[in-house]
Amino acid sequence: MLLLELPGTLFDHAALFETDRNKVSQRIAEAESAILLRIKELFVTTTDHIEEDVVLDDALYALRALRNCVHSEAAAA
Repeated sequence: MLLLELPGTLFDHAALFETDRNKVSQRIAEAESAILLRIKELFVTTTDHIEEDVVLDDALYALRALRNCVHSEAAAA
C-alpha cells in the first residue's frame, strides 16, 4: 500500500504544507482526526495491517512534532 493511498495522508500533507500560519493548527487537528479514525477502523479488522499501523503512528508523531514547533513559534512571538 502506498503512503498516498492511506486515509489521513492528504490531511497530513495539508498540515505540513499549509502556508497560512493561522490555519496550520486546524490542518494538524484535521489530519490527527482522520488518522485516529483510520486506526479505530483497523482495530476491528482481522487482516494484516502492521505496515499501515506503522505509517499511521509515524504520521501522528510527525504531526505532534509540527504542533510543538507551531506552538513554540507562537509563544516566542
